[in-house]
Amino acid sequence: MTDEETVPLNLKIDAAGSGSKLEKHAIVCPTIGSIDVYVQGSRGSPNEVVIMTVHDLGCNHEMYQEFVDHPKMVPIRDRTVWVHVEVPGQGIDAKDLPSEYQFPTMQMIGEDLICVLDQLKIKEVVCFGEGAGANILARFAMAHISRVLGICLLHTTGTTAGLFESLKDKMISWKLDTMGMNSSAENYLILHRFGSTQFSKARDKEELKSIVEGYQETLHNKINSKNLKYFVDAFLKRTNIAETVKNLKCPVLLVTGQLSVFNDTTRGLHQAILKTCEDKAKVEFIEVANVGNVLEEQPEKMAESFQYFLQGLGLVSSVPMHNVHKMMRNRTMSMEDYDKPMRERNNSLCGTPPAYPEMLSPPTPTLSSPSNDIPMDRPLIEGK
Repeated sequence: MTDEETVPLNLKIDAAGSGSKLEKHAIVCPTIGSIDVYVQGSRGSPNEVVIMTVHDLGCNHEMYQEFVDHPKMVPIRDRTVWVHVEVPGQGIDAKDLPSEYQFPTMQMIGEDLICVLDQLKIKEVVCFGEGAGANILARFAMAHISRVLGICLLHTTGTTAGLFESLKDKMISWKLDTMGMNSSAENYLILHRFGSTQFSKARDKEELKSIVEGYQETLHNKINSKNLKYFVDAFLKRTNIAETVKNLKCPVLLVTGQLSVFNDTTRGLHQAILKTCEDKAKVEFIEVANVGNVLEEQPEKMAESFQYFLQGLGLVSSVPMHNVHKMMRNRTMSMEDYDKPMRERNNSLCGTPPAYPEMLSPPTPTLSSPSNDIPMDRPLIEGK
């Protein structure tokens, strides 16, 4: 196995004018082959917090890069490193996968991601994924328990494809293979990501329309439709992870939009985890009202929810909390200690309670817009 290759990329500049460093790595895995991995942020901190992502169907690493550079995410971004994994053949302007290449199953991808950590010399990660990417990361977390601190899953399905979904997906896959990107495949992918092709119920119709049009442009001009067909097929043939979630030992945050097509399946996965987990306080479920895609339509809410989740793990605790009552910090800790993982902090500060001991246990903090306070222990979070 050869060493991973590193290619520095241009800095992405956020609204505040600061650069978000991005490096491209070619990681060689034993089963799925070579994959592109994009590291966003500066490494080298002794207490670095690493977030690993995998993207959804019809997407690539850029879907998370924009979220991480959102103004609401800047305090977290500046204290973390993001490792964005691209599924084989799904990158911008990717060439056709070789004819002899056997596209991996969702399980194979999930299990092989350990190579990313090993070759980049990362001890442990927090996982963050949406849709098909969330399904892959759940498999990774169950296969490599000791390397995962926590996992945030958006719009996740834990079951196999039903008959209707199976027939529909097979038709879309056939059209992608024979016709390339077409209106049927496009509508399917928009429904998959945004919950609808109509925006009458959207919180901000014009904003959502602009987001979807950008997604359509990417599908038509930047995504290789032949390669995408293989990813859709793998997602269609996914196995049932709801039956094995007893192996998911880390804290879990499940997030869904009220209008997402995966709202019911995300709820179902939540119930499956609750039935088998030893500590139910480690499992959180959040539903955001009036949106199909939380990451695109309500990035501010997603940023707040993810911050609370990280701080419940004992990470990025020096980031100020928003829209919640102030909580007492332990004054014996330095800022460096606050940004250590909780398991490491507890080892070094024996007998010292974590900064937010109840962050994952009810009663939970209030997550709200300025005009409407909605407790996190209620499943529904209102938009603006």
